[in-house]
Amino acid sequence: MQQPVRIAPSILSADFARLGEEVRAVDEAGADWIHVDVMDGHFVPNLTIGPAVVKALRPHSAKPFDVHLMISPVDPFLEAFAGAGADIITVHPEAGPHLHRTLQAIRALGKRAGVALNPSTPAKMLDYVLEEVDLVLVMSVNPGFGGQGFIDSQLRKIEAVRKQIDKLGLAVDLEVDGGIDPSTARRAIDSGADVLVAGTATFRGGPQKYAANIGDLRR
Repeated sequence: MQQPVRIAPSILSADFARLGEEVRAVDEAGADWIHVDVMDGHFVPNLTIGPAVVKALRPHSAKPFDVHLMISPVDPFLEAFAGAGADIITVHPEAGPHLHRTLQAIRALGKRAGVALNPSTPAKMLDYVLEEVDLVLVMSVNPGFGGQGFIDSQLRKIEAVRKQIDKLGLAVDLEVDGGIDPSTARRAIDSGADVLVAGTATFRGGPQKYAANIGDLRR
């Protein structure tokens, strides 16, 4: 069943010189989760942050840290990100040979487990793991960089994943990340999404605009 919409600002679009203050600012502006994009320059063509930064940011917000690991191999890093304060750890099926085992490992660490689907990754990748998952993240851009345009074909995938979740009667969050603004947010929600990751759309205009930006997405 589709749940109320939650907004998860991506700190990829924040001011990296003031990350702690930025996390506090979006928390106070009404963010539901804090989305952390971890990239290794190998699985995706960009290099961002590691567990030490997540640990340093953890005291700045009590909101759930939604950590998206775009790294390969992913398994050796699960424990470090769990220990750093991640609440949700999301991995890609392509980032290791045994997705089911990876999801079990995340849950054994006491964390919520997510699976991320790249634009070319089909929804059927979830067929035999959906009952081990707390969150599905549909990427509506090719991962690696913020500020990209929404890929319309992913709306069909959101609809397909929503049908799978509802058919099995599962309480799985359906998150969308990439090119989210007030217009694409509405289309994603109408297709079945209930968590929106928004970087550029949240952090545009500076801290005095964050509450209004989050409000625009929620509406």
